[in-house]
Amino acid sequence: MKITKITSEKIQAIGDLMVDYFHYLALFVIGGTVVWSAMFEYIHIMSQGHAKLKDILLLFIYLELGAMVGIYFKTHRLPVQFLIYIAITALSRHLVIDVQKVSGEFHLYLLLSISISIVILSLSVMVLSYTGRKFGLPDDEVKSEADE
Repeated sequence: MKITKITSEKIQAIGDLMVDYFHYLALFVIGGTVVWSAMFEYIHIMSQGHAKLKDILLLFIYLELGAMVGIYFKTHRLPVQFLIYIAITALSRHLVIDVQKVSGEFHLYLLLSISISIVILSLSVMVLSYTGRKFGLPDDEVKSEADE
C-alpha cells in the first residue's frame, strides 16, 4: 500500500502540530514550576522577616530560569548562555555561602576550583557572544534558506 504525497504531507503536518503542542505544554509546566518554586521560596523568606544573601542569590537563579523559559517560548531556541549564567550564579552562591563551612587544606582547593570554573564559564559566554555576533547563529542559516 502506497502512501500518497498528500497523505504524507497531512501526517507530517499533524506530527508538527503535536510537537508544537507538546512544546507549549512542557513550557507552561516548567514555567509554572519555576514561578511556584520562586513564590514558595519568597514566602519562606518573608516568614523569616529578612533575606539572607543565599536567599537573594537563589531568587536570581529562579529569575534566570524564568528568563530562559521565556526566551525559549518566544524563539523556540534555547540559548546556551542562559544555562551558563545559571551555572555561574549557582557556583557564586556556593562560593559565597557553602565554602565558608569547609575547613582545612581542602578549603583552598575548593576555592580555587570554583573560582577557576567561574572564570572558564565567563570566558565561554564571551566566546559564544563574540562568535554569535561575528558569524551568526546556526538557526540564522536555516531561516534564510527557508525564506528563499
